[in-house]
Amino acid sequence: MKPELRKIIILSAQFAVYGAGFFLEDALARWFFAALWLLAGFPVLRRSLRNVLRGNIFDENFLMSSATACALAIGAFSEAAGVMLFYRFGEFLEDLAVSRSRKSIKALLEIRPDFAEVRRGGELVRLAPEEVRPGDIFVVRPGERIALDAVVIEGRSWVDTSALTGEPVPRPALPGGELMGGSINANGMLTLRALRTYSDSSAARILRLVEEASGRKSKTERFITRFARYYTPAVMGAAVLIAALPPLFLPDAEFRVWLYRALVLLVMSCPCALVVSIPLGYFGGLGGAARKGVLVKGSNFIDVLAKVRTMVFDKTGTLTRGRFSVLAVLPRAADAGASVSEDKEAKRILNLAARAESGSNHPIAQSLRSAACASFADTPDSFEEIPGFGVRALIGGSKVLAGSAKFLQNEGVEVTGEEVCPPREFPASLSVCVAESGRYRGRVLIGDTTRPGAAEVMQSLRRKGMRRLILLSGDTQKRAEELGRTLCMDEARGGLLPQDKFAALEEIKQNAAGKVAYVGDGINDTPVLAGADVGIAMGGSGQDAALESADIVLLDDDLGKLVPAIGIAEKTRGIVRQNIVFSLAVKLLFMTGGVAGIAGLWEAVFADVGVMVLAVLNSLRARRIG
Repeated sequence: MKPELRKIIILSAQFAVYGAGFFLEDALARWFFAALWLLAGFPVLRRSLRNVLRGNIFDENFLMSSATACALAIGAFSEAAGVMLFYRFGEFLEDLAVSRSRKSIKALLEIRPDFAEVRRGGELVRLAPEEVRPGDIFVVRPGERIALDAVVIEGRSWVDTSALTGEPVPRPALPGGELMGGSINANGMLTLRALRTYSDSSAARILRLVEEASGRKSKTERFITRFARYYTPAVMGAAVLIAALPPLFLPDAEFRVWLYRALVLLVMSCPCALVVSIPLGYFGGLGGAARKGVLVKGSNFIDVLAKVRTMVFDKTGTLTRGRFSVLAVLPRAADAGASVSEDKEAKRILNLAARAESGSNHPIAQSLRSAACASFADTPDSFEEIPGFGVRALIGGSKVLAGSAKFLQNEGVEVTGEEVCPPREFPASLSVCVAESGRYRGRVLIGDTTRPGAAEVMQSLRRKGMRRLILLSGDTQKRAEELGRTLCMDEARGGLLPQDKFAALEEIKQNAAGKVAYVGDGINDTPVLAGADVGIAMGGSGQDAALESADIVLLDDDLGKLVPAIGIAEKTRGIVRQNIVFSLAVKLLFMTGGVAGIAGLWEAVFADVGVMVLAVLNSLRARRIG
């Protein structure tokens, strides 16, 4: 049975027993309610005693224990049991609303390689990554994860580094090139030499950063804990003074009368309205956010989100779609982009590139095939892929080249610098140059497109009070700056590895006014999501590790949901503040009446329960938010 369900059953049974107690005879009912008070309040009494022994006296547990114990002392048995039950119910609601667990980041562990095949004595020996020493030679087959940071000795391949950098473009693995541990070998056998131990590898550093960030991140205290730290000693001190001072200084003042008034004050001081209505208000806000497609993992993150004034974004998969698409096709010597669907020459160039790349699994090749809308059953007569440069193919007797301008030039094709410079319309695009029979035909522009409405979201966030919008990306500085200008962001930093992003975030937090939120989607974002004041993950495209590390999840990848999420957080905090002010004002009024002898025990109970009911009704408005 789940712990939440077990708590519901226990609380329901205790409330049923509490109601049954009113039908018993007075003498039996007293013992009945006293036993129920002890049973229901045992966890509270235990925590209070433990905290007192540790020197932490004035908290909400001590307040509830002393106030209800005083109610028993003056004969208010049913009230003592009822107040304790309501308090436990409030605790249960708050536990449902607050989720602070960051222990399970299962998907993040996927970047940790399981083994490395190391050459020892002329044989391949499978070892744990921790057993591999710098200088050891090991091999990585296609589809396997690279165990440690290493340099390529033999072989050529593509390497998927998206888990580490967040960027979808595979990187070429060529002799002499360095590779990061945790990346995946795509299609060729590689022989590598380890550069450093596993504990110093890129994958290990990411895991370590997440653990450290989660540990350092200050957890927002429950309001009632912060409130009780000041409220409890004030009430206890006032009760002692009321019981002791009047008999000493006022004529005809009886100690028993003033002791009774002090006990009434303590009963009135029980913060039931706050204990129940505050988590209910947050719970309603969580529900309103969920209806908008925003999963908030705890009420404390609603508080933090309402205070965010700096929002930091990842690029790929967050502000952009995270996948390549054809932006334009430029035939030879063209001055402007030609439409793929209207220009025959552009269509021919696209089809040549797509057919030439039909044997490649590279994301750029996939985007070319998708744009050409063909499966190319008539595969090239021959195909050769040169990682990091391009492909050679024989199509219909003609030699077709598709790749970088440098690749075509090395193959003897005349390509001028003017023809391959990124056009003004697409300054951050990648060019796939196409040549046929030794003649340059044109190029296909490939790029990652911005999410629809991203610019409007940035404007709306500014209207919501965001002072700074910042981009942190693993992509090049040039592309990061271009996107930053397009979206009118205050700052854009590119070329960042996970540890660089984390360091940049720490710097931003130190200089920020208000709280800092980070929005990301990949495994490489997990340290930053964990280290931000509030981490927000893209739920549709986001990796499991990012979803686990985040405090808030946008369930369908709609950036536009950031704006209503902030509005819901602000409105929820407003409702909670109303409950606090109203509850304290009414309690102060009745506590004054109790001290003056105008209000007695039943008035105290009425004030406590009545205020609680009104505050709960106000909290229910939070359910309609969103």
